[in-house]
Amino acid sequence: MSSPFFNFDDVSGGYGGGMVVHGVSASVNKGEVLFVLGRNGVGKSTLLKLLYGFLPLKSGKIIFDGQETTGREPASLSHLGISYCPQERMVFDGLSVLENLSLMRQSRDVEHFEPYFERFPIIEERLSQRAGTLSGGERKILSFVRALSEDKALILIDEPTEGVQRENVSHIADLISNRKKTGTTFVIVEQNLDLVDAVSDYVLVLDQGRTMLCERRTSISHADILNYLGV
Repeated sequence: MSSPFFNFDDVSGGYGGGMVVHGVSASVNKGEVLFVLGRNGVGKSTLLKLLYGFLPLKSGKIIFDGQETTGREPASLSHLGISYCPQERMVFDGLSVLENLSLMRQSRDVEHFEPYFERFPIIEERLSQRAGTLSGGERKILSFVRALSEDKALILIDEPTEGVQRENVSHIADLISNRKKTGTTFVIVEQNLDLVDAVSDYVLVLDQGRTMLCERRTSISHADILNYLGV
């Protein structure tokens, strides 16, 4: 059996001397999606920051595409082929929408973004507008489009549907599904169970920074997930 494309084992860490995430482990294969679920404040966002090197690990190991990435800086992880969309400060408010999209590209040619404009025409309509003047949901969409357009092998996303209109959540699901077919792998923190049901391959449920559930999606029902979430 081949090794997982991305896996993390016994990951622990937090802020300063405080521990938020305690010994969390999971893995995901190439072209699949792992969703990280849980109530607010249980360590989901902290876990993503640990995985992307924004916070130092207290313990654990992280493997991406056969390489150990434990302790690497975000810039190094981006160079390896990992993209990250944070929950907050997801765009550069002082830059235009186009400048945000093309920030890591050599050209500001918009042709590359046409498939995303078809789904989210509001982004194309506001290319010259400062990103900071967009609504919260529009900034989420801009961040999502920028991450997918970077064509990284692994994309870490924190709450992509927060504040996003229902019809655009469906577009997000479709774009993730399409990228899965090309081999892109995702780790997504999310609250929207419609998105989870649509594109998940694995679910990881956290509570107080600890693993309550880590299963392949086909092995657990929607009702079981709700039960673990305390809904």
